[in-house]
Amino acid sequence: MTVNSKGRQKRAVVLLSGGIDSATCLAVARSEGFDCHALSFDYGQRHRIELEAAAAVARSIGAATHRTVRVDLRAFGGSALTADIGVPKDQYGKDAGIPVTYVPSRNLVFLSLAMGLAEVLGAWDVFIGVNSVDYSGYPDCREEFIRSFELTANLATRAGVESSDERLKVRTPLVKIAKAQIIQLGTRLGVDYSLTISCYDPTPRGQACGHCDSCTIRRAGFEQAGVADPTCYV
Repeated sequence: MTVNSKGRQKRAVVLLSGGIDSATCLAVARSEGFDCHALSFDYGQRHRIELEAAAAVARSIGAATHRTVRVDLRAFGGSALTADIGVPKDQYGKDAGIPVTYVPSRNLVFLSLAMGLAEVLGAWDVFIGVNSVDYSGYPDCREEFIRSFELTANLATRAGVESSDERLKVRTPLVKIAKAQIIQLGTRLGVDYSLTISCYDPTPRGQACGHCDSCTIRRAGFEQAGVADPTCYV
């Protein structure tokens, strides 16, 4: 158990989308002894079924609480995940640019709200499962962004300004490891990946399309990890 200076178990806010990375990230935080408070977002995503997966993962791994906050990013659109734009299929690795599935300011907004919850809970650690190895090239998944945001959070919050012995920290345990390694780590920690969903364009029943970037990365990750893929593909 991780304890603070008063001998109490430390709390952490864990961003939980319902996918492989966030589920593994929650398991890592739990394994490090944190009292974990999961936070998900209903942001108008077309793959909203991931919220059901997030709830199942939170229960399975043992989050102390799980909140889902509504933030309507469809009001801006600009992404295949939040607007009437087709999700690219069978295109992973073919375009060097940032794909249309990038959601403007998503992690910037999510981390800001996570820091607000952390202040209320008295938590100094926020976990996010960003990854800059096997990903689609999103700028808000890079270590440079995370470290910059962490600095800003300590300048913009009462907790950061008033504390002399603690700093708000954004923990990124998966940022520099490949998807196969993430799956192997989660498997060792007991993550039930059959509860997770990664697809950007699932059917109404939750079947994965098998052809979007996220499905491509997921399928390859399980194959390279030598772990059976529990995903239900169309």
